[in-house]
Amino acid sequence: MQHLHPCPTDNRSGYYGAMEPSKNIARLIEIMAALRDPQSGCPWDVKQDFQSIKPYTIEEAYEVADAIERDDPDDLCDELGDLLLQVVFHARMAEEAGAFDFGDVVHAITRKMIRRHPHVFENASADTPEGVKLQWEEIKAAEKAERTERRRLHGKSDEEGTGLLDGVPRALPALTEAIKLQHKAAKVGFDWSEATPVLAKIEEELAELRGALEMEDKARVRDEFGDLVFALVNLGRHVDADPEMALRGTNAKFRKRFSYIEKSLSENGEDIKEASLERMETLWGKAKVHD
Repeated sequence: MQHLHPCPTDNRSGYYGAMEPSKNIARLIEIMAALRDPQSGCPWDVKQDFQSIKPYTIEEAYEVADAIERDDPDDLCDELGDLLLQVVFHARMAEEAGAFDFGDVVHAITRKMIRRHPHVFENASADTPEGVKLQWEEIKAAEKAERTERRRLHGKSDEEGTGLLDGVPRALPALTEAIKLQHKAAKVGFDWSEATPVLAKIEEELAELRGALEMEDKARVRDEFGDLVFALVNLGRHVDADPEMALRGTNAKFRKRFSYIEKSLSENGEDIKEASLERMETLWGKAKVHD
């Protein structure tokens, strides 16, 4: 992000006084408390809630992924800090609501990691990646059952449900949700054993999309297009090509080639807004050579 939030740097030192940077997480928690102070905090931070901050949390996770893709350690350090701020922000709002605080978040994840790695912290035996994965899934299933029971004892319904696919969050990016749904279904045998039948399914979905286009039925076109994308995600899973990462690679390639078109036209004194499609396609072909 260009900035963490639009709070101006005025003289709102108030109760907290001057702050200095620190490697101690306690300082970040203290800074967030100062920003959220109703009397002396930042007006922008004070008015935020979980829903308004949610998009920033998602954006920061993608910023981290982007820094990793660009192999930029400096940016990665900076973006990880931005993402950590999101965790502290949510924890602070929860603390104000009397729900939990940052310490509870740390306790929950440390407990989970210790419990899910008995082969490291206890005497359990899981000395292969496959064994570790199976053990992980068994522990997660036990944790889910305990969570359901705990919520029942507190008079709360378990919104996740009990179906095999209910554990896949609906708020995930659509491509990620699709691949997780397919992974879940594959565990009980609802899957093809190889890529070839998936290719046939893609051809089938493409034919149905063509039919919807010929009928000029917008609702059906949207539905068939979604089916086609879902089938393509399935193919990516079978050929070990993560759809999100593959599309990111294509996006980066498109940026690079389109930039070449812009630069070439500019160097030749041409305005891209005036350039014909044929002219741009010719330059696109040249850009592909430079990939």
